[in-house]
Amino acid sequence: RLTGRGNTTNLEQLLLSKPDLIVDAGSTRQTFAELADRVQSQTGIPYALLDGRLSAVAQGYTLLGELTGRQERAALLARYTADTLRTVRERVARAPAQPRVYYARGPEGLETGLGGSINVEIFEALGIRHVAAGLQGGLATVSMEQVLAWDPEVIVTIDQTFAQTVRSNPLWRSVSAVKTGRVHLSPKLPFGWIDFPPSVNRLPGLWWLGSKVFPALFPEDLSVITRDFYKLFYQVDLNAEQVQRVLAGRD
Repeated sequence: RLTGRGNTTNLEQLLLSKPDLIVDAGSTRQTFAELADRVQSQTGIPYALLDGRLSAVAQGYTLLGELTGRQERAALLARYTADTLRTVRERVARAPAQPRVYYARGPEGLETGLGGSINVEIFEALGIRHVAAGLQGGLATVSMEQVLAWDPEVIVTIDQTFAQTVRSNPLWRSVSAVKTGRVHLSPKLPFGWIDFPPSVNRLPGLWWLGSKVFPALFPEDLSVITRDFYKLFYQVDLNAEQVQRVLAGRD
């Protein structure tokens, strides 16, 4: 991290590596744009701040290809991105009904993303109306009473502790998703598939999330999708054991 909360990169160390370009994908709000300008002024290194929203990823690849002189590969990645977004949206548009979906964060499962936040963008990109969509904002802590009132039919979580304990937790036993076993721990290696960081790492998450919420509409083998994505975008050949580790949502 160079900007924002929790900086982990020292500018002096950065300068020693003599990069030609700094690439940052995420929010392009004024705050982050000003931080990017500051780093560029302090280091003299060109700083490209790309929009990390799913709808902007394809365009970001096109721009990155122009900046690095790798237009052919950028076009390949942009095309994959655009095709994925279009295909999954068309699938969900055919859904006969929308189940109630809750996004659970934290070991207690009571942190969630509100409507319009980057944390639930993947749900909104799929046309899934998560139960907290009516409340606008960012991340928020909700009460158990509120979750019981929502009574979600599907729960998606990024927290291993919550995923492992929710079925034995008496507070959650009456929730529909828990009673029917539809609590799903999302993959997170090497980056999260649901909300963090806000970039291309969420593309396989679209297929994964679609298969959990609308299993009849997403019959594809997630192992194949995972292997193909990691090969194309990360240039890593995963073996069968590694694919299963990714899909299990383990660190």
